[in-house]
Amino acid sequence: MPERKPLNHTGTIQLETERLILRRTSISDAEQMYKNWASDPDVTKYLVWETHANIDVTREILTGWDEKYGNPDFYHWGIVEKESQQIIGTVGTHRLDEKHYSMELGYCMSRTYWGKGYMSEAVAAIIEYLFNTVGFNRISACHDTDNIGSGRVMQKCGMILEGTQRQVRYNIKRGGFIDLIWYAILKSDYDKNNVRG
Repeated sequence: MPERKPLNHTGTIQLETERLILRRTSISDAEQMYKNWASDPDVTKYLVWETHANIDVTREILTGWDEKYGNPDFYHWGIVEKESQQIIGTVGTHRLDEKHYSMELGYCMSRTYWGKGYMSEAVAAIIEYLFNTVGFNRISACHDTDNIGSGRVMQKCGMILEGTQRQVRYNIKRGGFIDLIWYAILKSDYDKNNVRG
């Protein structure tokens, strides 16, 4: 059996799509991040982190991300809409597993930009990058059963439904235990769906 190449970690580099710039966040994004989504309970309703009580919380989060950008295996993008130059959300990786070439994606976006295909556009570009440049074999993501819009993003990006974990997380904002629906895409799935010629 041929030896596998190690993952080609590059860290968070800037990517670009038709309507978006995907880049590292910075402390200068605090005001827009706080105003556009971090302070909005409708955005954070299904997320594991709490709605930011004030902009100081946002600055603290951004500072923590900034410190991690020195790590070549830290992947976390701010989503900037080209037309407005507003930062409107983030996409990041979690539970990166070097041995098994796998990781999870998580994302959130300003409510103003929901339903316009921006998150699908961002996630699709990041999936392509993580497969073709970094060398991952498996990318997974999950969503609260009631967060249907998040599931649509996964479907649009070619991710395949794998199942539901029952009462796997306690969400105080939802008042109890919640189920999570899991999707994943393999490099072989991606290649099959993106045959050129």
